[in-house]
Amino acid sequence: MEKSYPTEHLTLRDFTLEDCPRVEEIINDFEVAKTTLSIPYPYPKGGAESFLNFCKESQAKGLSLNFSIVLKETNEVIGSIGSLISPEHKKAELGYWLGKAYWGKGYGTEAVKKMIEIGFKENDWNRISARAYTNNPASLRVMEKAGMKHEGTHRKELIKWGETLDTAYYAILREEYEELEKTK
Repeated sequence: MEKSYPTEHLTLRDFTLEDCPRVEEIINDFEVAKTTLSIPYPYPKGGAESFLNFCKESQAKGLSLNFSIVLKETNEVIGSIGSLISPEHKKAELGYWLGKAYWGKGYGTEAVKKMIEIGFKENDWNRISARAYTNNPASLRVMEKAGMKHEGTHRKELIKWGETLDTAYYAILREEYEELEKTK
């Protein structure tokens, strides 16, 4: 059964083969790829299907949750959000991206908030973390708006296309999420 989670403007739902051409269309953008560690540019033909197969295998083992981010208004895939799960430690690390045409509209924050809700309400997670390059302030704001707290910055931690970058780490704990829910 396909999982589907609506928000005000979006639906987070399982990836399908039908999503692959659209994903390849919007992810094959230098500006999108440069904000992530693992998205190559140019994005290879067939890369979305390979990613979909990886997601299905990983989810079947309980090691990840991965969803397409779909704009309700047009039923169009606009990005992806997922989590790598560490069941033995009851934690997950989020990752997300949006097509450039959808930046700055609040969709990233909306998707991250929903993923955090799924993590704490439907799973036995105690901690949800995420990271972003410090040269990507929009992603840092998404994490902050979603209730995550900055835990530190790893200087010159990762190399993307030959450039050594600093990475900011954010997280939210179950008890922090529950406190935020009380104030809604």
